[in-house]
Amino acid sequence: MSRQEMSGRDLSAILPDGEMFGFWERDCDYSRTLHVAAQDPAASDENDGRIDSPFRTISRAAKAAVPGTRVLIHEGVYRECVSPAMGGTDPEHMISYEAFGSDRVVIRASEQVEDFSQSSGWNLEALPEFASAGPMQEHTEEEEEEGKRQSPHIWRHDLDPDMFRGYNPFCAVNILHDRLFIEYDKTDMTTYLNRRGCVFCDGEPLTQVPLYFMLGSADNAYWVEANGQTIHFRLKGDGDPKDHLIEITVREQCFAPKKPFLSYIRVKGLICEHAATGAPVPQRGAISSYRGHHWIIENCTVNWSNALGIDIGNECWHHDYIEGQQIGWSVIRGCVIRDAGVCGIAGLFAEHMLIEDNLIEGTGWQKMELSWEAAGIKLHNSVDGLIRRNTIRNTFRADHLWLDCGNVNTRITANLFLDGIEQREAVFIECTKEGVNLIDNNIIWNVEGRFDPAGVSVEKGSSGWYKLREKEEVNGYGIYCEGTDRLMIVSNLIGKCRHSGFYAKPVPFRMGGLERGGTSRLFRLYNNIFYDCAEAAVVFPTSDNEADGNLYLCMAGGYLRVMYPEPETCLNLETWQEFYGFDKNGQAFWFGFDFDRDAMKVRLKRRPDAPRHAPGPAKPVVVPRDPARVRKTDVLPEVLCDYYGNRRSLQELPGPFISWDLDS
Repeated sequence: MSRQEMSGRDLSAILPDGEMFGFWERDCDYSRTLHVAAQDPAASDENDGRIDSPFRTISRAAKAAVPGTRVLIHEGVYRECVSPAMGGTDPEHMISYEAFGSDRVVIRASEQVEDFSQSSGWNLEALPEFASAGPMQEHTEEEEEEGKRQSPHIWRHDLDPDMFRGYNPFCAVNILHDRLFIEYDKTDMTTYLNRRGCVFCDGEPLTQVPLYFMLGSADNAYWVEANGQTIHFRLKGDGDPKDHLIEITVREQCFAPKKPFLSYIRVKGLICEHAATGAPVPQRGAISSYRGHHWIIENCTVNWSNALGIDIGNECWHHDYIEGQQIGWSVIRGCVIRDAGVCGIAGLFAEHMLIEDNLIEGTGWQKMELSWEAAGIKLHNSVDGLIRRNTIRNTFRADHLWLDCGNVNTRITANLFLDGIEQREAVFIECTKEGVNLIDNNIIWNVEGRFDPAGVSVEKGSSGWYKLREKEEVNGYGIYCEGTDRLMIVSNLIGKCRHSGFYAKPVPFRMGGLERGGTSRLFRLYNNIFYDCAEAAVVFPTSDNEADGNLYLCMAGGYLRVMYPEPETCLNLETWQEFYGFDKNGQAFWFGFDFDRDAMKVRLKRRPDAPRHAPGPAKPVVVPRDPARVRKTDVLPEVLCDYYGNRRSLQELPGPFISWDLDS
């Protein structure tokens, strides 16, 4: 489409093929309204659901709701798993489950417990072979002395079987189902084999330890007996549980149909907490579409799901293929997902997905990155998808975003990917061989890398000068691709990556059936800003790619690389242009950016620390420092707006912003 044809359209919703994303939502004229009000003295599941005769539980309303029904849920904590009996029929006749007005509606998969006794009969002394096992809490010398004077206060709670109807998360370990792909020799299996059941004190989780004696040196922790019938726990500061709200998880999910394929369901404004989900796969979230399509999940909050926050796909790749079955076509908008143990949003074969304006933070605390489903957002086979304006931050040992296999015509735009803690890469595009996908106008900032610094070899003397290949000991990539072709990466700001801003490698032998391997060719990197990446800005596997108009800031030597054919080349901008013809309109400068985490803004800054060049006969490389001298570059027709949705003219500055006055 021409610029004139794009006039008046949502420029952030144009997919790589030039067509608009297929929005399907319509205004619903609900013909029936049901009310749920647990705190109303008149509430009863024997009522008819009118506002003056409300139901007590959401589950009762879910049995009565038919297409065109809106269920309005009033203030309260609802300790149940809501399982809709049916879905809607089309966009005008959905079934909606909504918080009433501004009421705070909480669905918890936990129950409060109040009966405790002193734990006894268990040894607090570690056997020699277990002396260094598991997570231990460090203490100051003063705390250790105090511990010698006072025995730890460890409590016991015997689980009530009536609380666990068909599912006891304290009997199930985190990973039960598809685990054959785990490389056990590389993996600390402790958290994989922990129990799914969690214990909360005043809304905050206790840390599970695998052996009882560890409670002697770690407070704010719990241990589960072998049969899953009794828990032992120790509170922070050796507190008394009777002085606190103690909750234990008893249900796997908060909102999930029992029958698959229910569709046209809206979930709005609900807070779902404490789901005892297991590590995917199967993908079973605190909120689950259970293989349905055309769901709208908006303005919801998911807190402390043991593994997965929201699932919106086919759940598991072991299901039979159903000819013509739709999966996806759903919307996740304006949600907050905090502290999901493994993954925030997951979807298998979820096509036509709209994921926008969400905040996902604290994902990955279970340290189960080698379960291969660990990410803020993890989708397989994303076709015609739009992922925009999300903030994903403080992700631990997991990707912010991972698109795995077979992604076609998906756009990732105007997202903020911030602070990857022990993170190998921020954005991972895996084995995507056909079609074109687009990553544009995003900010990727601070990717720490996941590796053991002590394991990085030290090259003494001149031994490292003449090596032909860089060792893969250090990682930390902004965008990382394996076996992926034809990806467009345009107008992003990628900064503070421990290894490189962009890194790709071929995967020749992951073929599957009659498929082919991935070549990692035909990448198009245009008009991006790469800032202060420790090893490199761009690492291409071969020269069969494109780069132009990129701005390189504060980079060390050899920051532009081509890996094959060997030996790999490590270049600066001038030789990148000379030997490969890349970045004819590229620029290199020495100024920088800071990220203000309080204001959530990027701010321009001067940097006086430009490197000194060794003396010699060669012409010294002079790197300009004045941001005002940066030239504008030609704007690509695929990216006609900036990070904020402002329309671009024919030429603009590199990166996601039309202007570098970034305080607005």
